[in-house]
Amino acid sequence: MTQKSVIVSLDGERRFNVLNPSGGSFVLDPGHPEQSCSPMEALLGALGACTGYDVVSIMEKKKQPLASYRIEVNGDRATEHPMRYEKIILTHIGSGPDVKLAALERAVYLSHEKYCSVASSLNCTIETRVLVE
Repeated sequence: MTQKSVIVSLDGERRFNVLNPSGGSFVLDPGHPEQSCSPMEALLGALGACTGYDVVSIMEKKKQPLASYRIEVNGDRATEHPMRYEKIILTHIGSGPDVKLAALERAVYLSHEKYCSVASSLNCTIETRVLVE
């Protein structure tokens, strides 16, 4: 088993700094969305980045590197507390001279079903869509 850790420190009213052991950090401040993300937005970002990392790696191994790639992540939250995500939709949009839709779809599938630890940690429906531009 591998353990990960962060330290979350209050830095003003409802503003939190998140620091990892290597010195990397980010701010969570739901009261100031123009300056940072809320914790629930950060969760969507973590899911997108986790699966994106896998997809980029898989596509490189397939000799179809992505020249451009983005993931649009949308979450539907419950209206009752704890207002968790009930469904998250990720739309993977990639392009490149050698990128084939079938290969990108397979990479997304492998990420979500096998490799992405964030997706595996969530208790909600996760849907994916794949487009090649």
